[in-house]
Amino acid sequence: MPLLGRDVVLADAVRTPFGRAKSDGLYAHTRADDMAVAVVRELLRRHPSVIPDRIGDVAIAATTQDGDQGLTLGRTVGMLAGLPRAVPGYAIDRMCAGAMTAVTNVAAQIAVGAVDVALAGGVEHMGRHQLGAAADVNPRFVAERLVAADALVMGATAENLHDRYPQLTRDRADRYAEASQHKYAQALAAGKITGDLVPVAVSDPERGWGLATADEPPRPGTTVAGMSTLPTPFRPGGRVTAATSSPLTDGATAALLMDADTAQSLQLSPRLKLVSYAYAGVEPEVMGVGPVPATHRALELAGLTMDDIGAIEINEAFAVQVLAFLDAFELADDDPRVNPYGGAIAVGHPLAASGIRLMSQLATQFAHDPGIRFGITTMCVGLGQGGTVIWENPHHEASRSTRRDRR
Repeated sequence: MPLLGRDVVLADAVRTPFGRAKSDGLYAHTRADDMAVAVVRELLRRHPSVIPDRIGDVAIAATTQDGDQGLTLGRTVGMLAGLPRAVPGYAIDRMCAGAMTAVTNVAAQIAVGAVDVALAGGVEHMGRHQLGAAADVNPRFVAERLVAADALVMGATAENLHDRYPQLTRDRADRYAEASQHKYAQALAAGKITGDLVPVAVSDPERGWGLATADEPPRPGTTVAGMSTLPTPFRPGGRVTAATSSPLTDGATAALLMDADTAQSLQLSPRLKLVSYAYAGVEPEVMGVGPVPATHRALELAGLTMDDIGAIEINEAFAVQVLAFLDAFELADDDPRVNPYGGAIAVGHPLAASGIRLMSQLATQFAHDPGIRFGITTMCVGLGQGGTVIWENPHHEASRSTRRDRR
């Protein structure tokens, strides 16, 4: 069944171009919170009918919440973006599902009538904040065997998936990764990527100021043959390589959400309508299967099956993790519903920001194909979790009829 309460819609979602997390990457000399400010400001610029005083809350996620990613990001980013002092904000951490959780949190606020309009977002500057680098992990996790010793190393959990499911071969993973790169390149050439990108002013101490306008991580010339000699950094003789993993990435995303009646009053055309969402826990050492139980639960809540889903945006933390999901739902490796514009293996995965990137790509699919009624965004989460959101296409005739009936 759909969420109780008011209908919640995603009016818009944007992101920065994604940069490689390295010393000479796009954002090497740019603050994380400034990237988040850029996407929030762009949403406000694109939608002048949304009076900032009407924004009821701001939720911004980051996996590493210190330095320029600390100090209650929702509040500080809101203030830096010029929102009125009366607009509150908060920070979220659900590792890779941070932005996804920010969206579902504010959606719940909207659904129960606590607020009418809200902003959600995520940011990760992995060039400055490597995953877990500053964490003081309680030794009892391993000493008391609460988790396997390798459960805290994401690449090792991907190798564990290869071990547990022998049909998830390196060859399949390599072929999937090659396809992700090629699909992204085709989508970019077709103009299906740039519409959600926000140019970001960047500085360099040697070259001065510039403008980030395109994603840096993609490697469109990637081939299976070229992957064959790559090392397996997480295990000698393993199967996970840099080519079948999402690269370390810097970037920020943001989304504007509201109830359907408010969107109508502001004469906004929603890009997505929320149907249901769910989060689930799994064994941390095989965290990549997290999307499977989360998707089962979200489908159950929505009263749908996978046969009803016309578009699937799944985060490609690792190729093997996507393949595990496909096998669980008996989908082909090249199912055309899955990541038709490529995924994180090509474009990058700035941890807490990625959930909204999935949503913006799904929204673009919906706009280009009104024949699709339902789609999902789903992702695995470090330490053994998964998250899934089911969306309805506002451009689909059935959805338009529902809006007419309400009027």
